[in-house]
Amino acid sequence: MQMNKIIKIRSENINVFYKDFQALFDIKMNIEENQVTALIGPSGCGKSTFLRTLNRLNELIEGTVIKGQVYLDDIPVYDKVVDVVALRKKVGMVFQKPSVFPLSIYENVAYGPKIHGIKNKKQLDSIVEKSLQAANLWKEVSDRLNSPASRLSGGQQQRLVIARVLAVEPEVILMDEPASALDPISTARLEELIAELKNKYTIAIVTHNMQQAARVSDYTAFFLNGEMIEFNRTDELFVNPRDKRTEDYITGRFG
Repeated sequence: MQMNKIIKIRSENINVFYKDFQALFDIKMNIEENQVTALIGPSGCGKSTFLRTLNRLNELIEGTVIKGQVYLDDIPVYDKVVDVVALRKKVGMVFQKPSVFPLSIYENVAYGPKIHGIKNKKQLDSIVEKSLQAANLWKEVSDRLNSPASRLSGGQQQRLVIARVLAVEPEVILMDEPASALDPISTARLEELIAELKNKYTIAIVTHNMQQAARVSDYTAFFLNGEMIEFNRTDELFVNPRDKRTEDYITGRFG
């Protein structure tokens, strides 16, 4: 029996301008709950710009103008009454390079909950352990939680960043090329983690690696020159693309 599809995020006619340059043109997309949606396309095509519209990170770039609307659970994200801090707690972000804080492993994960008012040591201990377990890192670091996070390998640091995102209990996780700085073994671990996380979270991932998009995602959107050319189930888009530009990109004719 097919479950009813729940739309977690919906974008309507999103246009983004960086001063005089238009980076996105009328992007309409539905992102389903507990699914992985991949955004693919050549460099500079608007993938990361679109990802950052989902939790209003583009607003941090001076001269940015955003038109259109994004809905999270049918709530308009760009309404003036929306608390942006609360939004970014719900919609967490993992960047290309692991951005660990110059703190211990424990303090990296506890950082978010502390900011949001949790001070109880027992509660923090529980959150740290649970988050590291969810990020498949607990077994590797449980005996050295007080050592600097900077001593972890690149792959471990990226999973630590994911644990830090999970510690504030998001509903959506945005990933901007999270494996681009990782070796093949760390990349495989990260992909396994993504497959596990989608049972509880909605995930949108930007990737240059089309094989990765094919492996990890349920849906794929192909971007080109600021437009979304095609959006479909991943297996359908890769096997039977509807647009010649999609076919040319996934078969390596450009990009």
